[in-house]
Amino acid sequence: MGGNQSWVSEFILVGFQLGVKMELLLFCIFSLFYVFSLLANGVILGLILLDHRLHTPMYFFLSHLAILDMSYASNNVPKMLANLLNQKRTISFVPCIVQTFLYLAFAATECLILVAMSYDRYVAICCPLQYTIIMSWRVCAILAVTSWACGFILSIVHASLLLNLPFCGPRAVNHLFCEILSVLKLACADTWVNQVVLFAASVIVLVAPLCLMLVSYTHILWAILKIQSKEGRRKAFSTCSSHLCVVGLFFGIAMVVYMVPDSKQREEQEKMLSLFHSLFNPMLNPLIYSLRNAQVKDAFLRALQKKRCM
Repeated sequence: MGGNQSWVSEFILVGFQLGVKMELLLFCIFSLFYVFSLLANGVILGLILLDHRLHTPMYFFLSHLAILDMSYASNNVPKMLANLLNQKRTISFVPCIVQTFLYLAFAATECLILVAMSYDRYVAICCPLQYTIIMSWRVCAILAVTSWACGFILSIVHASLLLNLPFCGPRAVNHLFCEILSVLKLACADTWVNQVVLFAASVIVLVAPLCLMLVSYTHILWAILKIQSKEGRRKAFSTCSSHLCVVGLFFGIAMVVYMVPDSKQREEQEKMLSLFHSLFNPMLNPLIYSLRNAQVKDAFLRALQKKRCM
């Protein structure tokens, strides 16, 4: 590196460039959404832990999804809320890298948990008589531990590649938080290095899990079409509909953010999509699983009745 270059010790999060009143309004709205997402996921998690009727593989994985959604939102949203009230939107280098690492870790783990949930639905519909044998608690625990371990290992690899890049030039991260694409653009390195890191992140974290889920749901769809009765097909599909909604939201937004070619207009769209991913997705997931799931609604009503009887 040249002698006239200095190392960056902190970054500036550009965020939304709006007026003070509008940012204060957004702070109030986003704070309510953030609190609601924590409460909603906390309720789902509490119901699964307390109601023995929900002690099944499907809800076991759903409890992990609730933990991930709370963690994912808590990693990104608080700093974004603080920046809406503060004109000095700096973040030190180490906290920025930590935020990037956790962002990738939780996102990759959620991908793999969604894959495990799709496998659970595949076994439930395609092999119903062997479901309890195949989806034993030992298998569920192995799938969950593997998902968390692989998610964090992948994030460590990406964070290590990021740390090996020199940051000596611009400090403005054109995003709401330290997201890997926006941070990589500030590295003083050859373009091909950035492209290799981005390609590896996109393929490993998005494409591979999505392919596995497509295989699972191809078999599920084929099995549902073989069911003779209309009512049987409806019940079989209803067991997958909530998961399909969550998968569609998660991977649909992620693929737009990470697969669409770069442009100035895309950067602003990426902020909105990342906001949706970090704030609205964690809020919508428990709503999808509660409103479209009779067992969760019944568990919630039983919990309310127990509270009234106390």
